[in-house]
Amino acid sequence: MDSLIFSLNATMPVFLVMVVGYILKQIGMLSEEFVKCTNKFVFVVCMPALLFKDIYAIDIINDFDLKYVAFCAIVTLFCTIVIWGVTRLCYDSSDRGEFIQGAYRGSAAIFGAAFIENIYGNTGMAPLMIIGAVPLYNMFAVIILTLEAPGRDNNKFKKTLVDVCKNPMIISIFVGIVFSYLGIDLPKIADTTIEMFARLVSPLALICIGAGFEGKKAIARIKPTVIATIIKLLVQPVIFIPIAIWIGFTGDKLVALLIMLGAPATASAYIMAKNMNHEGVLSSSIIVLTTILSSFTITAGLFILRFYGYV
Repeated sequence: MDSLIFSLNATMPVFLVMVVGYILKQIGMLSEEFVKCTNKFVFVVCMPALLFKDIYAIDIINDFDLKYVAFCAIVTLFCTIVIWGVTRLCYDSSDRGEFIQGAYRGSAAIFGAAFIENIYGNTGMAPLMIIGAVPLYNMFAVIILTLEAPGRDNNKFKKTLVDVCKNPMIISIFVGIVFSYLGIDLPKIADTTIEMFARLVSPLALICIGAGFEGKKAIARIKPTVIATIIKLLVQPVIFIPIAIWIGFTGDKLVALLIMLGAPATASAYIMAKNMNHEGVLSSSIIVLTTILSSFTITAGLFILRFYGYV
């Protein structure tokens, strides 16, 4: 019961902020122009700040566990590539890129750290899970949303490569890794400033998701929304958690993997989709549904792991 209450405490405020955004848009307090400008601001400024901060804060050299990080990276690569490949064969639609991103990419960093800290009193293996998964999440999201953008000519390889390299997410990830590896200490003023921008990501992104939510269009996409949600919350954990146990991972390592594989779709997926020539309707629908259901699926997964003595 404690795990369920904590899960609800973690996910329901996310859902409620989206609801507030939707209501504010309906009563005219938020305009289309505000939502558009805020989306751009979060994409160009706040999200790069958050990614840089998260990676920069990790002590890559001293806290490194190659076996665990490699497992997180390999699983992330496998899930992303398989989902991308199968989707290209089975789903011919303009929002294919949004479906792929929603099916594989979860809120592993923010949600995972909070969840593990609640159980163990510290973030445990969350930082190593973040090293293995989150940079790949974001880099593949940029690549997929670029290549799968409606109307894009994917034969123009050079332009596509340039677009990927110029993306703020890619740049911030690379700079964060360099700073962390070299042990560069930022001045307090710079560190605090980046932290302030990073904190804006979740509230602004969630308000924009709610304000931009279009019920009729979302209902029309209910089938891909449900399929992506099942893949994100159930299929990935059911396949890879037993493999992790077989390899020998237990305790906070296993909990971090459960979060990595079964966390709700991240709010930044909507921001990225909207700013990379996608409609964003499917992204917002997947975020809403996975957020609502993840409290119960993650709690069930944690209960099973505890029952069999793995955590």
